Order: sequence, then C-alpha cells, then structure tokens
Amino acid sequence: MAEDVVAEIVATVLEVKAVPGQQIDVGDELILLESMKMEIPVLAEEAGTLADVKVKVGDVIQAGDIIAVYEQS
Repeated sequence: MAEDVVAEIVATVLEVKAVPGQQIDVGDELILLESMKMEIPVLAEEAGTLADVKVKVGDVIQAGDIIAVYEQS
C-alpha cells in the first residue's frame, strides 16, 4: 500500500537523504527542510520501501505538497 509523505509547512528543500528503492525504518530521515532559518528533518513514520521522491534540493514546497511516496512493509 502506497503512503504519501506530505509537507506540513512552507519550506525550502536543503537535502534529500533517501533515494527511491531504499528500505526505510520508522524514524529514518528522508528529507531536510529549512524554514525561517530552522532546519526541519522529515522522518519516516512507517517502515517500508521508498517508492519516489517528489522534490529536489532548492525546491520551495507548500504545506500539503506531497514530497515522497513509500510502500509499507
């Protein structure tokens, strides 16, 4: 079952730390965001396989944007 990782805030993508096909565990850092000079890690809430990353470094994302998709184990 595919699950979307959704942005909770307006931010800039500083770093993409996971790649499609990678196995992820709960708490793994997927993406690092920056908002108002603060770094905010996006962590996996479920274990599974990362299916797609929808953002790249430098992208400005809005709250509600899908930033990654993973398949649950």
